[in-house]
Order: sequence, then C-alpha cells, then structure tokens
Amino acid sequence: MKNKRPLILISNDDGYQSKGINCLVDMVRDMGDIIVCAPDGPRSGYACAFSATEYLQLGKVREEEGLQVWTCTGTPVDNLKIALNQVVPRKPDLVLAGINHGDNASVNTHYSGTMGVAMEGCMKYIPSVAYSLCDHSEDADFEPLRPYIRMLTKKVLEEGLPKGVCLNVNFPLVEEFKGIKVCRMAYGTWGNELVKCHHPRGYDYFWMVGSYTNDEPEAADTDNWALTHGYIAITPTQMDVTNYPLLEKWKKEFNS
Repeated sequence: MKNKRPLILISNDDGYQSKGINCLVDMVRDMGDIIVCAPDGPRSGYACAFSATEYLQLGKVREEEGLQVWTCTGTPVDNLKIALNQVVPRKPDLVLAGINHGDNASVNTHYSGTMGVAMEGCMKYIPSVAYSLCDHSEDADFEPLRPYIRMLTKKVLEEGLPKGVCLNVNFPLVEEFKGIKVCRMAYGTWGNELVKCHHPRGYDYFWMVGSYTNDEPEAADTDNWALTHGYIAITPTQMDVTNYPLLEKWKKEFNS
C-alpha cells in the first residue's frame, strides 16, 4: 500500500460478506488504500463490547492492489482493535463503519455494533463515520447512497473531525431523499423486549425482540424526525458523556 494515499479502515457488525460493507468499499475504493477487517458473521447489538474472556482468530480473505480484506472471530470493536494492532501499516486517516442493514438512530446508537466501530475509532483519535440504511433486507439497494457517502467521506478526509467526535449517518428508506438534516439524537424507548417460550424438554427460554417508540415525535430537530420525513440524518456524536450543567451545579455543592 502507498503511503501517499489516504488509508481507510472499514468494519461493520453485519459481517465481512454482507452487501452493505462490500458496497461501501466500492463507493470509496478510489479515495485511498482500503483495509477491511470485519466480523466473520453477524454481530448486531454488540455496541462497544470486546472479547475479554475469549481468544480471537484473524485471517486474510483476499488482497488486491490498494485493498486488503481481513476477518476476525470477535465483536466489531475486536475487529477494529486487532486491525489497528496487527494489520494496518500506519495509523489510518479515516475509519468507516457500515453500511449497516437497518438504522442506528436515537437510542440505537448505544446498542449498535456499527456505532461501536465508529466510537472505537474516535477513541483512537481517528476521524470516524458510521453509515446505516433503514432497510434490514440482505439485498438492500445501497446505490442511492453513493453520492452522499462519497461527499461526506471526502469532506471528513479533507477536513477531519473535532477530537472526541464521530458522525452517525442514517439514510431513510425512500424513493428519493429530500435532503440532509444535521440533527440531534431523539429520545426513544424500547418496549416488549422479551418473548418467553417453553421448550419441549421442560424449560423456559427467551428471545430478545421489542418495539421502538419515538418519545418526541413532533421534535423536528431529531434524527427520528429527519428519517421519518425522508431526510438523511447526520448526528455528530461525542465520546465525552459528562453532563456539564449538573457538573457545575454539584461542584459548587460538594467540591471543597
């Protein structure tokens, strides 16, 4: 790989064989040298989890001019960590996550393995962007996303991002995008999250399911509103989760 070209590290939570990540590689292939390191199978919902008690296996899938594809047995974050430690020849200029099959808006940000990749890159001080489409189909059509992903990727490569900030980009499933909204994360909740079943051998077991509720559907400055109304939602997301108003208030009460 050529040191003069930007180095882009790509991962996801749907696995290295998913259509989303392969479409993403194709969309940005000419923008730099590409290294993919993604899970060997689906890892949705792993957020920022990493393997503290299991060993990892790493293998190269293929290599072409300007492209390497690797896979690891662990979580999405494991894949980024092992790529940064064992695979990349230098610190990447950019980390991309996705394209995820399904949205990662609102509180899904905290559960998402796709966002886990972007946040891990951000914690390593690498500009990082997560891309998701509101379509869970294995054969989702990602082609309409191409000009927007290329534009945003180019912008971040050229301008970078503030320290401790990554981008969560979600695309609605519509025939034509109305435009782009830069917005905040909506407040929402998941309910009915478990289905209890009884096994013929005499024990109960549970499936995690659930239904999502937007708790502020009329708030037009949120990612949920943007997606519902046909806009691409870009949410700048920061690593520092400190609540500064409460920090300042309680400092006056408790700090001596």
